[in-house]
Amino acid sequence: MSNERTARIAVLFCAVLEDEIEHYSKDLPQVIHAEKLEQGLHNEPDRLRSTLQATIDRVESEVKPTAIVLGYGLCSRGTEAVTTKAALLVVPRAHDCITLLLGDKRVYANYVREHPGTYWYSPGWNRHHIPPGKKRYDTLYAQYVEKYGEDDAEFLMESEQHWFQAYNLAAYVDLGVGVTQEDIDYTKGCAEWLKWSFDHQRGNPQLLIDLLSGNWEDEKFLVLQPGQTLAMTADDRVITIAAPKDSVS
Repeated sequence: MSNERTARIAVLFCAVLEDEIEHYSKDLPQVIHAEKLEQGLHNEPDRLRSTLQATIDRVESEVKPTAIVLGYGLCSRGTEAVTTKAALLVVPRAHDCITLLLGDKRVYANYVREHPGTYWYSPGWNRHHIPPGKKRYDTLYAQYVEKYGEDDAEFLMESEQHWFQAYNLAAYVDLGVGVTQEDIDYTKGCAEWLKWSFDHQRGNPQLLIDLLSGNWEDEKFLVLQPGQTLAMTADDRVITIAAPKDSVS
């Protein structure tokens, strides 16, 4: 990738990566703009797509970067079909932000294969949403009681807790940025309350550093030309350039 095409990089990222993006981009002169989007958009892929596209359009117009890089993965397919008009669009070959924290899609895949009941926690996840645990239970229960009454609240909480049965491990991953002992202890407390095991994984920042610095090897990143969009694959590439028929309307 030529220096000319990476001289002006704009970064658009999920709020859960706020500390990490700020830390690893602060000394990179090529990063001229960094903008976070609210956490949780991946829960509504169409809203993630429309919000991301609107942000890309505005940043291209106002900032005029030579490349826009996404601090997102496939994210429930919410990044499919986004496109640029003039800048390169660079997307990590990742299903979600956990790969960016672990530093390698193969490390992520191997971990999940060995621990299929893993629910991930991180400094950003814990800050920007309430993960499974007693605090989440108490917060939701109070909201349901206020809105629906106690009987319906009990039923809704039973449904809420049911999906937790697919998990048995709380894995906390960090890059040494934004992490505190209090946050680690909070995650341990969630695991204890849920009767899950706990694991602390120290991630690898290299994938994030490569994303921000313009070191976009094909094995790790998909680099899209203006007008091109991405689509999910069924193999370890994770994403590829979409054919016109693959585009999401």
